[in-house]
Amino acid sequence: MKPRSISSLIAGFKSATTKQININRNTPKAPVWQRNYYDRIIRHEAALEKIRQYVQTNPLSWNVDQLHPHNPSKW
Repeated sequence: MKPRSISSLIAGFKSATTKQININRNTPKAPVWQRNYYDRIIRHEAALEKIRQYVQTNPLSWNVDQLHPHNPSKW
C-alpha cells in the first residue's frame, strides 16, 4: 500500500474505528467492516445525485439485506 494514498487513508480509518468500536462493545478482534471498498470517478451531476440518494436510503434497507447477520444467507 502506498503511503499517503486513498487506500492507506481508508485502511487507517477502518483500523482506528474498528479498535474504538470493539473497545466500546467489549468485543476484542471482532470484525466491523466488510472487506474492501470500491472507488469510482463521478463524471456527471446525475450520477452524483444517484449516489447521494443511495447513501441516504441504503441504511433503511439494512434490516432486510442478505448480509445482515440476523437474516438467512442465500449463499
